[in-house]
Amino acid sequence: MTKPPIKRKPQLKQSADIDHALSRESWKIFQIMAEFVEGFQKLAAISPSVSVFGSARFAPDHKYSVLIEEISRKLSDAGFAVVSGGGPGIMEASNRGAFAGKSASVGLNIQLPFEQSGNPYQDIAITFKYFFARKVMFVKYASAYVVMPGGFGTLDEMAEILTLIQTGKSRKIPVILVGHEFWDGFVTWLEESMLAMGTISESDLELFSIEDDPDKVIEKIFDFYEGVDMDTVFANDDISMEL
Repeated sequence: MTKPPIKRKPQLKQSADIDHALSRESWKIFQIMAEFVEGFQKLAAISPSVSVFGSARFAPDHKYSVLIEEISRKLSDAGFAVVSGGGPGIMEASNRGAFAGKSASVGLNIQLPFEQSGNPYQDIAITFKYFFARKVMFVKYASAYVVMPGGFGTLDEMAEILTLIQTGKSRKIPVILVGHEFWDGFVTWLEESMLAMGTISESDLELFSIEDDPDKVIEKIFDFYEGVDMDTVFANDDISMEL
């Protein structure tokens, strides 16, 4: 009778291999720290600011690129620094509008193998390797968020923002989605799927609003902060990202 083959356990890594891997991972911590330090140093003085999210794939003459350029110019002239992802599409249009205005145009660039390249309309430019460090910078100094139509990255950033506000990890500030044509179907899905199944509450749908008019976007932000001392808000902002 033939004996069954003996199953051997996989070879464990040698101690030297483990030490090398730990050393490599430990040095990554310093790279991450360096990104946070640079971000904090360069962005600490930009308040008040508005973070803008949207697709990198829209051409400069696309209606949403034209729209966010106008919104960003108005925000900049109203005294808000405008923070984008620093790349093409909505990001470039946003930076271009802010660059032409009175306040700072900020780009939080990311190293990617495709799609992302820095645009030339940035008064302050920071390049990140790690998405999570970059995300912190979008959130920590924001007085409001403007979310344009976009892809998975835009949805990811918007969902994280709403989650932070929903769970009290970040202060409640205006989250304005621009473009009923694009966002109404998403809201319908939230109502008919998530709300209907009880995975979100009715009040969660009040964490954001949708606008089409650039002046309405600016008005919503100013209405939210009417009578509020912005310096006091940010001086006591211990909850934002808990950093």
